[in-house]
Amino acid sequence: MEKIITYKDFTKVDMRIGTIIDVKDFPKAHRPAYQLSIDFGELGIRKSSAQITTLYKKEALLHRQIVAVINFPKKQIANFMSACLVVGAVKANDVYLLHPETKVKNGVKVS
Repeated sequence: MEKIITYKDFTKVDMRIGTIIDVKDFPKAHRPAYQLSIDFGELGIRKSSAQITTLYKKEALLHRQIVAVINFPKKQIANFMSACLVVGAVKANDVYLLHPETKVKNGVKVS
């Protein structure tokens, strides 16, 4: 069953466009994952752990623009501090990254 939220609830979620500038394997993660460094322009560079290894190779992720939620509290995953949540569509256990159709400025707000 879907959970109904108000528009005011939605406006609390700060989603931004960022460009992945570094991708590393994350062997200490519970499930296969990458450690991503993402450039959000004037908002700075943030790190995220992403369980996207089944569909994406590291080389294909580098310089790719993505959508991420940037106003969650930081979360420690093993020895890594994740500071944003990369957004994707989930089918079975695969995550398909959401991204802009054309290149946009890093840090642009998604609404």
